Amino acid sequence: MYRTKAYAAGSADQPLAPFEIERRAIGPRDVLIDIHFCGICHSDIHQVRDEWGRSLYPMVPGHEIVGVAAQVGTKVKKFKVGDKVGVGCLVDSCRDCPDCHEGYEQFCKHPVFTYNCKEKNGKTLAQGGYSARIVVDEDFVLRLPEKLPLNAMAPLLCAGITTYSPLRHWKAGPGKKVGVIGLGGLGHMAVKIAKAMGAEVSVLSRSRTKEADAKRLGAKYYYAMGEAGAFEKLERTFDLILCTVSVDIDWNQYLNTLKRDGTMVVLGVPPKAPTVQAHSLIFGRHSLAGSLIGGIGETQEMLDFCGKHGIVSDVEMIPIHKVNEAYERVIKGDVKFRFVIDIASLK
Repeated sequence: MYRTKAYAAGSADQPLAPFEIERRAIGPRDVLIDIHFCGICHSDIHQVRDEWGRSLYPMVPGHEIVGVAAQVGTKVKKFKVGDKVGVGCLVDSCRDCPDCHEGYEQFCKHPVFTYNCKEKNGKTLAQGGYSARIVVDEDFVLRLPEKLPLNAMAPLLCAGITTYSPLRHWKAGPGKKVGVIGLGGLGHMAVKIAKAMGAEVSVLSRSRTKEADAKRLGAKYYYAMGEAGAFEKLERTFDLILCTVSVDIDWNQYLNTLKRDGTMVVLGVPPKAPTVQAHSLIFGRHSLAGSLIGGIGETQEMLDFCGKHGIVSDVEMIPIHKVNEAYERVIKGDVKFRFVIDIASLK
């Protein structure tokens, strides 16, 4: 067993604070990773504060993990000591269901998430990346591109794959017009990836405040949807829309900006169940869909794609003792565009 320093929440109403956890002994197929950086995802906040229900405490959040392989088990074939590696939202799955066999581990009925989840033994809690070390089966460890900065790759393990997967599935590319609702942690990755795929990218935001950033990141067009006539102007414009926000919006208005056979993909979870009118789907043969992360194979594919195109997240680095302050700033939208914790500040 490995005693490991971490930051944990003791309950939904307690701030994150220093904590110690035990990592399992390294098995034959395990990789021990010295964590260098961990991104802060908005879902960390939701789960720490039990806003989605079913939170398990004590909880060490963090599923955007990058570091270096410090030790490998005797049967590990994919990695060696010193390799730059990452861990995303999953650390195991049942491996026996059709989804697992087809490379869609994210849809497994019995996944083991990186944190806020019981491990396969049904007893111990999986604990995440706000910690110094983690032990993960090699099949759920990812190889990182050598030439990209390690800290800025951390958000690729969640924000990157969450946007890459639907862009790939719905075939974003040359000749396709992609709209991105929101320019936060997910949205800014969607812009970069869709642009690299060859699509024409537009950012759909409430106001003009993020226009310069959107253009810098690769958007060809920027629309302030709070302005009069914005929705009417964009009727039947987009082949694909990614909705990256977790706030209440009128989905029907955005559905009407799709071309015939266009699709709007929901990535953020709003606080209230939205009302979708049938005619917004019927008139135009529009589709409303959802997407999660990607499987392990697709996540590796995304990392290789980002390595080829030089894509990383725009990050603001923080020491771990500022994590509670960072949570409040995320809620206010006061970050461009992803916080990343320097785990060296924990050690």
